Amino acid sequence: MAGRLLAIGECMVELMQADGGLLRKGYAGDTFNTAYYARQYLPSDWSVDYLSAVGTDTISDEMLAFMQGHGIGTAHVARIEGRSPGLYMIHLKDGERSFSYWRSASAARLLARDGDRLRAAMEASDLIVFSGITLAILPPEDVETLLAELRRARAAGKRIAFDPNIRPRLWDDAARMRATITEGARAASLVLPSLDDETTHFGDAGLEETIARYRALGVADLVVKDGAEGATLVFGEDRSHAPSAKVETIVDTTSAGDSFNGAFLARLATGASPEDAARFAANVAAAVIQHHGALVARDKLPAAD
Repeated sequence: MAGRLLAIGECMVELMQADGGLLRKGYAGDTFNTAYYARQYLPSDWSVDYLSAVGTDTISDEMLAFMQGHGIGTAHVARIEGRSPGLYMIHLKDGERSFSYWRSASAARLLARDGDRLRAAMEASDLIVFSGITLAILPPEDVETLLAELRRARAAGKRIAFDPNIRPRLWDDAARMRATITEGARAASLVLPSLDDETTHFGDAGLEETIARYRALGVADLVVKDGAEGATLVFGEDRSHAPSAKVETIVDTTSAGDSFNGAFLARLATGASPEDAARFAANVAAAVIQHHGALVARDKLPAAD
């Protein structure tokens, strides 16, 4: 059955390692990465759109062309004079990554300024994806605008997927970070947290406490990701576990969680059980971390079947 996926957040210019000590330019960002991988595995009768904001400069033009060239709609990307996309650089050590960011003038910080635009985009969609990073980059008043429209969309029967994707460096206050992430979860019907983030930043004693905390917020469905230990899935009253996929050599863990999310949501949206969707998504994430950069070419990913 045809449908529409809408991802909300910030796409940035990505600088990654290349041969000879050079850097290669790309475009990435957590919810954009999720949209990219969902597009790889959704059938052609599904559309994938991105809601964000960019500038009116050349790099913004190139970013939009990149999105369109990869099958991601840009009708919900606002153009803002005097702003430009943010930029980040990946630093790798033994396959683990760290980042340097330049995003203070990012146009995406204004993506939720217009509540009517948000509402129209959500009303036209079936599955909506956002993250803790989406919330972190917005002014507080725009956070509430976005959350109000997400709550409205959930009440109208839309599936709202939220990855807390906790990044303390993006927040000016740890208590506000936790409170806002909590409100993001309340607005969602499906939450995809990483257990390590939850134990570190919310003080959960372990998996059961994380599950109980999110269920107490009214979250119907959960996918708790735990790296090499796989993922625990709680959908309504049903609970299952999907193992991780083995990887011989890790090259770059950038987008491991984002690629899992995109593949998982694509499979779930087209009728797979949560466990089968998670098993497939684990294989996709395993392929992604064996290559440099956030977005891995389709011919290097597992086949859809």
